[in-house]
Amino acid sequence: MGKITKIKCDLDNDQLTKKIKETKGFWRVQKWLIIYNAKNYPCKAGDLAKHLNVSKSLVHKTIYEYKKYGEASIEKKGKGGRWHSYMSYEEEEEFIKPFIDSATEGEIATIDEIKKEFEKKINKTVHKTTIYRLLKRHNWRKIVPRPEHPKTEKKTAGI
Repeated sequence: MGKITKIKCDLDNDQLTKKIKETKGFWRVQKWLIIYNAKNYPCKAGDLAKHLNVSKSLVHKTIYEYKKYGEASIEKKGKGGRWHSYMSYEEEEEFIKPFIDSATEGEIATIDEIKKEFEKKINKTVHKTTIYRLLKRHNWRKIVPRPEHPKTEKKTAGI
């Protein structure tokens, strides 16, 4: 017979359900559900994993980390993020501000200009898609005037 997965938790059921409801992030909620079920319905890790639709190793890892580090093990920062960036988001905002200001005055900023300035700032050459992603990250969009007003009467051909 396999080992029963159970845990002694300092939080009562009301506090655990509150944590489950208020926690942001899918995996953090899953981990709180593992803790809740291990506390209230002890069973084998495989059964608990099937019930919550997670892997058995996640159940073991979550229980182990909770016993060792407490709530901090669940509330820790996730794995995502920009780990390999040339500048921080704030530095990018500062870099792009002059181009936005000139664009609001009616001047046209091209990708080549922005790319040259960016390369000067970081002292490296980059592909132009890096600049396109930077602009998208800062909600920059190309606004082009229409060739004609939409309510103008269409000229008939051949008259």
